[in-house]
Amino acid sequence: MDRKELFEKRPMIKLHEKLFPCPTSAAMELIGGKWKSVILMHLIDGKKRYNELRKGMPTITERTLSLQLKQLEKDDLISRKVYTKTPPLKVEYSLTDFSKTLVPVLEAITEWGIFAAEEKGEFVEQKK
Repeated sequence: MDRKELFEKRPMIKLHEKLFPCPTSAAMELIGGKWKSVILMHLIDGKKRYNELRKGMPTITERTLSLQLKQLEKDDLISRKVYTKTPPLKVEYSLTDFSKTLVPVLEAITEWGIFAAEEKGEFVEQKK
């Protein structure tokens, strides 16, 4: 179905056994919420280990990070590679080819977030 026909017929979209009325709501099922897009942004510049992700997002809880990583992996947005040959166990997360198509969208959201902060808020430096 081409895009014109898609918007004329307005079919429901089935994803995760749920029905969505539009492509935007289906997309938000995959990347919506407070942390999913943040995790994906941290992986744009390459693979990272769990603790690297945790340090980059100091306000996320370990439980939330773990749950979000599992969901992103389930949705084929990140891949998880476990290295067991030499101790200690090493796990790395990276973007999948599917999620790499999201990079321009995530970068645009980030740019808009900077604009919104400048227009409606402020940047506050944290003391170390």
